Amino acid sequence: MTRRALTVPMIEESRMPSRRTFLSTALAAGAAVALPSAATPGVATASDRLCRRVPRESISIQLYTLRGIMGDDPEPVLSALADIGYRKVELAGTYGRSAAEFAAVLRRHGLRATSAHVGIDGDLDRVVSDALTLGNKHVVVPWVNYGTLAEWKAFTVRLEAAGDKLRRAGLSLGYHNHAHEFALVEGTRPFDVITAGTSRRNVHLELDLYWAVVGGVDPVEVCRAHFPRVRQFHVKDRAADGSFADLGTGTIDFAGIFRATNVTEYIVENDQPRDALATARIGYDYLRDLRF
Repeated sequence: MTRRALTVPMIEESRMPSRRTFLSTALAAGAAVALPSAATPGVATASDRLCRRVPRESISIQLYTLRGIMGDDPEPVLSALADIGYRKVELAGTYGRSAAEFAAVLRRHGLRATSAHVGIDGDLDRVVSDALTLGNKHVVVPWVNYGTLAEWKAFTVRLEAAGDKLRRAGLSLGYHNHAHEFALVEGTRPFDVITAGTSRRNVHLELDLYWAVVGGVDPVEVCRAHFPRVRQFHVKDRAADGSFADLGTGTIDFAGIFRATNVTEYIVENDQPRDALATARIGYDYLRDLRF
């Protein structure tokens, strides 16, 4: 197949603060951030006076965002992401290639798949082998949904056992939320079942900020209640009508959330992008330029 050319402007790298400064500032942050808010135009806010940034090396993108343009040749898209400035991606499959083949594709474009969305109810030995081949640090369960509390509890037992196995292999197993984990099932939130039934040693949390807001919870309070288990954010914006929005064009107060928390990866995502590469560029620029 003729390889398609996808180009975007190269972006300059900006200077980032040390991780120690980042962490100490986060722990000293002020009041909790509530649900979406908007700043008043022309009025200076506390975030205007602060100088924290998202470290460039902490910016990633979930490739699910770009599924509509990947086709059977992901290389032009990966090349475009590298041109934007991304150095990390989170996988949602390997597009018909083996783990070794896709790892080679990523290397050709200077990208690392530090995280991947993978289920745990199949061959865990294969999950471990593929993750190590791809260079993953995090393996994240992207979606489950059960109708009974018993099923959620049974899943949580499997999640903890899988987390123990992956940890022994040098990997960190995470759970990615949607909104339904914050709705009651037989009087109990599935999110609480998961966090109570797993250990922070074996299972971390990848908090999807859009779905947390849709689920009616404050992301900052979730992070504080489960510190230090929230290690990754899916940074996904929400339009006023509840639909998905490109970063910085919606209603979620990311500066406030970031100011009061600390994670290792900020992963750009949009479930329904109008223009996937534009979404990727806007997301990267937003995180690179944000001060909080």
